[in-house]
Amino acid sequence: MDKARVHPETRIGHVHLKVANIERALGFYRDLLGFEVTQWYGEDAVFLSAGGYHHHIGLNTWAGRNVPPAPRKAAGLFHLAILYPERRELARMLKRLLDTGYPLDGASDHGVSEALYLRDPDDNGVELYWDRPREDWPRPDGGEGVAMFTRPLDLKGLLAELEQ
Repeated sequence: MDKARVHPETRIGHVHLKVANIERALGFYRDLLGFEVTQWYGEDAVFLSAGGYHHHIGLNTWAGRNVPPAPRKAAGLFHLAILYPERRELARMLKRLLDTGYPLDGASDHGVSEALYLRDPDDNGVELYWDRPREDWPRPDGGEGVAMFTRPLDLKGLLAELEQ
């Protein structure tokens, strides 16, 4: 039996998050991370994007306003990941986070990418990252697939991108 394979150009289009407070969530996704509001859907949902796409992130209070966050030790979203087009843009976001005092949960070099980890106001995990060029990805001895790893990210080295 043939395995079903997704088309290689298929992408994850957007994430839609349940939040307790739209304005508080906008403070993170719009004001801190810089996404633009593309549309309000009544008073209970808002859509945001980068670069004029219809939406990359949806936020809604359909589960209720001021509800508690989902428990961390339960099935559900581990984190959403926001891919920056180049290392300099990730460095720019790191500087913004440091300048505003927004706490990081971690920062990792995965060989294929460099990533910053944090939590949004509703305790959803958020990864901010950039991918290295595919030709620079670590490969296993056989050359097929990838050989990702997790090592501490050199934050000073990342910030040095802004000095070039």
